[in-house]
Amino acid sequence: MADAARTAAHVLIAADKFKGSLTAVEVAAHVTAGLRRAVPGLDVTAVPVADGGDGTVAAALAAGFTRHEARVTGPTGTPVTATFALRGDGTAVVEMAEASGLQHLPPGVFAPLTATTYGTGELLRAALDAGATSIVFGVGGSATTDGGAGMLAALGARLLDADGAPVGPGGGALRSLATADLSGLDPRLATTDLVLAGDVDNPLTGPKGAPAVYGPQKGASEADVAELDTALAHYAAVLERTLGARAADCALAPGAGAAGGIGYGALVGLGATFRPGIDVMLEVLGFAPALAGATFVITGEGSLDEQTLHGKAPAGVAAAARAAGLDVAAVCGRLRLAPEALAAAGIRRAYPLTDLESDPERCMAQAGPLLERAAEQLARDLLS
Repeated sequence: MADAARTAAHVLIAADKFKGSLTAVEVAAHVTAGLRRAVPGLDVTAVPVADGGDGTVAAALAAGFTRHEARVTGPTGTPVTATFALRGDGTAVVEMAEASGLQHLPPGVFAPLTATTYGTGELLRAALDAGATSIVFGVGGSATTDGGAGMLAALGARLLDADGAPVGPGGGALRSLATADLSGLDPRLATTDLVLAGDVDNPLTGPKGAPAVYGPQKGASEADVAELDTALAHYAAVLERTLGARAADCALAPGAGAAGGIGYGALVGLGATFRPGIDVMLEVLGFAPALAGATFVITGEGSLDEQTLHGKAPAGVAAAARAAGLDVAAVCGRLRLAPEALAAAGIRRAYPLTDLESDPERCMAQAGPLLERAAEQLARDLLS
C-alpha cells in the first residue's frame, strides 16, 4: 500500500447502505468508530452515498436536504407515506421506491400485472408543490411494471380504453389502451429540470426489456412476462401514434426499462434526461469538495459483486477517487469479486464481514459490530 495511505491525515468514507441491515449513515458511523479504535483522533469525513435506488433520499437527507412527506397511493392502491428531500436552491431528490417500491408489499406477495406507479406521480407533484425546480428522480426497487403509465396519469395524462374510460392500474391493463393524451400533464414539468438517475440501461421491451429482465423479481411468471411485454409494446405504439417517432426512440433508449419501465414514462412524458445514478448523486451530495480534502477513501455496500462494477455506488466512488490519485479500500457484507476485478475497479483491498462471521443470518444481525471490527483491521493494515 502506498505511503500516502499509511500516513493518511484525512479519510473520506463514501459507502452505500448494507441492504437489509444498515443504512449508509449507519455504515459510516460504524466504520468511523472502528477506524478511530485503531487510530485515535483520525480525521474522518463521511458522505453517505447512493446510486439512485432505495436509500437515495436518505443519502440526500444526510447531506443536509430537508425532509418532506406526502401521503400517496401505494403500488397496490393502499395509501402509503413517502418521503422526498428538498434543498433550498429548489433541488429535490425523489425516490420512486418510496411510493411504488417492493417494500410496500407484504413479504412474499407480489402484484406483477396490477402494481401501479400512480403514487410516484403524486410524489413528484408533491415535490413541485413544495417548490422543486430541479428533480433528481431515483429509480430502482420497484414493485411495478407499468411503463410509468400510472405516474403519467397522476400527473395529468389521460390514458383511455376504447370506451373512453381510464385504463386500470398496472402493466397488464395497458393491453386495453386505445388513446393517450398527454396535453394535460402538469405544466410545471415543462420548466423543471428532471434527471432520471438509475443504474440500468435496459430498453422498455424485448429480451433485455423491463418485463423479461426484472419481471421475475417482482413475482411475474413466464406467462406474466409475455403478457407484460406485449402490453408495454402496445403502450409504446399508442404513444407513438400520439407523439410521433420520439416515443419509439424513447422505448429503445438506455434507461427506458428502469424500474419496470418507469424510465420510459419519464423520458417520453416528463422530458427527463437519463444519467447514471451514482454520477448524479455524487454531484448532488457534494462528493467532489469532500474528495478534494481527502488522502484516503473507503467505500462499500452490502455485496461487492459483478453488479457493483456496472454503475453501483462503490464503483463510481472508486473511479472518482482513482482519478484524483487516491487509494481506495472497501468494506462489504460479502465479497464476490476476485482481487483482479477489485483492482480493475480501483479498489486496492476489500474487507467482507463474512470473513469475521460465516453465518449469513448472524452476519446481517450483527452487521454493526462486525463492521467496526473490519474497519479497525483496515486501519491497522493500511492507516497506521
